[in-house]
Amino acid sequence: MKIATYNVNSIRSRLHIVLPWLQKNRPDYLCLQETKVADDKFPAAEFAGLGYHVILKGYKQHAGVAIVSKQKPQKVIFGLDDETNDADRIIAATYDGLAVINTYVPQGQSKDSPQYAYKLAWFRRLKKYLQKHFQPQNRIVWCGDLNVAPEAIDVHDPKRILGHVCFNPEVWSAFGNIKSWGFIDVFRRHHPAEAGQYSFFDYRVRDAAGRNLGWRVDHILATQSLAGFSRACNIDLPTRFTEKPSDHVLVYAEFGDH
Repeated sequence: MKIATYNVNSIRSRLHIVLPWLQKNRPDYLCLQETKVADDKFPAAEFAGLGYHVILKGYKQHAGVAIVSKQKPQKVIFGLDDETNDADRIIAATYDGLAVINTYVPQGQSKDSPQYAYKLAWFRRLKKYLQKHFQPQNRIVWCGDLNVAPEAIDVHDPKRILGHVCFNPEVWSAFGNIKSWGFIDVFRRHHPAEAGQYSFFDYRVRDAAGRNLGWRVDHILATQSLAGFSRACNIDLPTRFTEKPSDHVLVYAEFGDH
C-alpha cells in the first residue's frame, strides 16, 4: 500500500503536478489539503480518468480537503463533531478496515491572535473525535498539513524560529497529546535523526527550496498495528521544483503486506 499527502495550495493550480505524479506512482490513497475550490468546481473528472475516486469538501479560496483513492470508501465522516464543524479541514474515510484521516490543521497566524487559541483547541477537539470514532488498535493513517514542526531537526533555524505558532512548546504538547493516543510518526520511524528534510518552503523567502530553508509540517502518522509494516516514508522534494509549484512538498509512505 502506498499513501501520499500534499498541500496543493489550490488543486486547480497544481493539476500539472498532481496528475502526472499519480500516473507515475499510482498510490492507493492521496490526501490533499488547501484545495481552495467549491465542491462543484473540483476537477474530479480528471482523477476519474486515471481510475481514481474522490471524496472532498471545500469552499472557494478557503481551506478544503480531499481524499483520492483507487477504491470507493465504505464510510466517510466530514468535519469534527462539535462547532465549528470544520468540514473543509478533516475527512475520515474507511476502506476495508483501514481508516484514512486527512486533516488541514489551522495555522494559527500569531500567538496573540484568536486563531492561535483556536488551533490549540482544534487539537483538543481532534483528540475527542478520535476517542469517539476510533480505537488505537484500529488500522489508521492520519496525515495532512498539520502545521506543527515537532522537533528542532524539523526546521532550518530552530533558535530563530522558536516561538512561531508552528514551533513552540504549546503546539508540541498539543500535537504530542494526540500522538500519545496511539500514533507513530512514520517518517521519523525511517529517518530517526535526519535533519534537513522539509516539506514546506515559504514563497516569501528567496530561493527557500534551493537553499533548503524549510519546515517539516506535513506528516504521515499511523497506529502501531500499521506503522510496524511501513517500508519507507519520503519527502518528494522535486515536486517543489516544478513549474508553478505549491509551497509544500508531496510526502508519501509505503506499507507491506499484513
